[in-house]
Amino acid sequence: MGGGGVGRPHGVEVAKTRTRGPGRTYSRVVPGVSGRVLVVDDNKVIRQLIKVNLELEGFEVVTANDGAEALDVVHRVCPDVITLDVVMPRLDGFGAAAQLRADPRTRDVPVAIVSACSQQEVEAGIAAGVDAFLAKPFEPTELVRVVRRLAERKDRRDGRKGAPAGRGRG
Repeated sequence: MGGGGVGRPHGVEVAKTRTRGPGRTYSRVVPGVSGRVLVVDDNKVIRQLIKVNLELEGFEVVTANDGAEALDVVHRVCPDVITLDVVMPRLDGFGAAAQLRADPRTRDVPVAIVSACSQQEVEAGIAAGVDAFLAKPFEPTELVRVVRRLAERKDRRDGRKGAPAGRGRG
């Protein structure tokens, strides 16, 4: 069905990786916290996999079961990066991303979709204001790379290292 690729806006990344068989895993504890990540996925195993891999790299991780729960906790958590699954009960990843972008307190928090990442999902994610895409199944090193890059981008935008996402109250 179709050939020519649809152009992506500048700054949007699509990481296409496939998980290899067992072996070749690594763990490396990095001193100091790299930032806080809100991981949103209705699958407990995927949530835990993302959490462990990010914590090994020095990130502080908070999890939510779906988009509605993410919106409930995001202002208390003040994450530096948010990862969202697409297919979730109550509120899917695109709906959550759109609401995060509509809220002045979370509008600038980088959002990565962690999902199958079909062309349709990528287009819907871009429309919702998503910053990056990571295809499931993913390589843990690719997950860490994408999240770290988004956290660093947010630090540069904030103009200071380690600034919390939501500084104001109200």
